[in-house]
Amino acid sequence: MAAGLADLTAVEAARPPGRLRQARVALILEAAEHVFAATGFDGATTADIAARAGLPKANVHYYFGTKEKIYRAVLDNILELWLDEADHWITAERSPRAALGGYIRAKIALARDRPEASRIYAGELLRGAPHIAAYLRFSLRERVAGLSQVINGWIARGKLRPVDPAHLLFCIWAMTQTYADFSAQIGAVLDRTALDDNVYETAAATVTALVLGGLIIGEEI
Repeated sequence: MAAGLADLTAVEAARPPGRLRQARVALILEAAEHVFAATGFDGATTADIAARAGLPKANVHYYFGTKEKIYRAVLDNILELWLDEADHWITAERSPRAALGGYIRAKIALARDRPEASRIYAGELLRGAPHIAAYLRFSLRERVAGLSQVINGWIARGKLRPVDPAHLLFCIWAMTQTYADFSAQIGAVLDRTALDDNVYETAAATVTALVLGGLIIGEEI
């Protein structure tokens, strides 16, 4: 469970997780994702989030207590979503082609389906990550270290050209998340009012070709 959800009230946290509770928490987080993406942390209010969720404001406070706790839970969900995809795809059992190609396509799909999530995260980082600095220094660093071991294993076995694993991940994140964070720019250049499936498919194919073409060697090509 994301760390932010651990901050629910003591009474609620002590109860077995029921369907109603899970549904309301998910509804609040979905609403909060839209509100924070539109107005930022400072501009958002719990009243805005409650209205978007179609719930009384008291329900929002009951489950999360404060706006900051909702915001932290939203960020936790975003990070876990991205990193769960990385853990799923980047494994020693997969070939570099299958692993990196699959991860890139998963990240492009998230940019398409959850653009608000990426924009919230980008905004948090641009402010110096005041709410998730500890997570980045410890939890994210640990997760990247684990992924780096897999990538270094491919390099050691001669399946991948030497590359710094962390910087490879930074590049993949940047190339894929740009289709969420800078969709207005991409749409303007491509003369589209909205990015469609063809744009995302071309993006996935292009990023995959750049990464795999530059790194995979031997029989993997």
